Amino acid sequence: MSSTKESSVEGSNMKRKKLDTADKDDDKSSSNNETSKQLNNAEQDETTTGMTSKDYYFDSYSHYGIHEEMIKDRVRTETYRAAILNNKNLFEGKIVLDVGCGTGILSMFAAQAGAKHVYGIDCSSIIEQAKKIVKINGFENQITLIKGKVEEVELPFPDNQENLKQVDIIISEWMGYFLLYESMLDTVIYARDKWLVPENGIILPDQACMYIGGLEDGNYKGERVDWWNEVYGFDFSPIREIALQEPIVDVVNGNAVNTDVVPFLSIDILTCKKEDLVFNNEFTLTAIRNDYLHGFVAYFECAFTQLHKPIGFSTSPFSNYTHWKQTIFYLRDPLTVKEGEQMKGSLSCKPNASNNRDLDISINIKFNGEYSKFNGQIDYNLR
Repeated sequence: MSSTKESSVEGSNMKRKKLDTADKDDDKSSSNNETSKQLNNAEQDETTTGMTSKDYYFDSYSHYGIHEEMIKDRVRTETYRAAILNNKNLFEGKIVLDVGCGTGILSMFAAQAGAKHVYGIDCSSIIEQAKKIVKINGFENQITLIKGKVEEVELPFPDNQENLKQVDIIISEWMGYFLLYESMLDTVIYARDKWLVPENGIILPDQACMYIGGLEDGNYKGERVDWWNEVYGFDFSPIREIALQEPIVDVVNGNAVNTDVVPFLSIDILTCKKEDLVFNNEFTLTAIRNDYLHGFVAYFECAFTQLHKPIGFSTSPFSNYTHWKQTIFYLRDPLTVKEGEQMKGSLSCKPNASNNRDLDISINIKFNGEYSKFNGQIDYNLR
């Protein structure tokens, strides 16, 4: 999850916000001014000495603007609200854990649904504001908020539950750009293995699936990448190579997708392991029209299938806007595709060795079309 800055490209098929890599550890978008203030404060505050990338990641959640964008994402927030409040029978009298509780809104939904008690964990100092929010809304006896890393805290179960130190339900909004950016799912897995009851335990959401499709995007690729070939009469092509390696998180117009869209990763959050988040999966795309293919677009869907009234949401370019947008991977040079032509591919993904909240992604393509041919691998770094 990274911050963004707005960009307008006249004549483009896409209305977008560019990925701003200046503050790449932000979990959700924030303005450039907000980012500058945070960085300046970090430089001036002696307590930041020796902070790791994880520390900055958690500190980035301290600003309310990040949480504002998440809560204002109606697809996101209303899906969670409906999943909880429309299934009160599953929450009544249950112990609930909110992993990465932020401002506490999901914890309060669970309390509204009749949970016996809700524990919320967050490492950011925003939790101090969440405690105030919980209190003024009358949930202070029903919700306990804990500041710290999930891997390092213990839940303060009552003494009379000494032998029952488990939760019935885990709720978490752990998803990042490209679903896995910033790797919060491994924290949910840790909480699941440590605290969730082994039988009939519920995780919201419990299913996630990633998709990929081909993309015609000449106008914006020219603005974002190719213009580095000549800048005020100078050859800046080395920067073009860097730009090609960085996927762009932005809003894609569904009309720009020029192949079918296929799944390449499915995750069952009830059973998956941390090792499953490192993968190399194959896919096959079929062109749906004669067109130029400038790259690929990836997105994800999440489902709450354990509920009596299942629900879910999509970050597809064919669905309503979400703050996750879509993720775009450009090819160095476009391919010409004819309707019905197929390309074989694979996508590999693993955490970056230096910062495991970043992702190293590779796309391998084999295409033998009438007008274009390509057989090779493109490496990307989602920072």
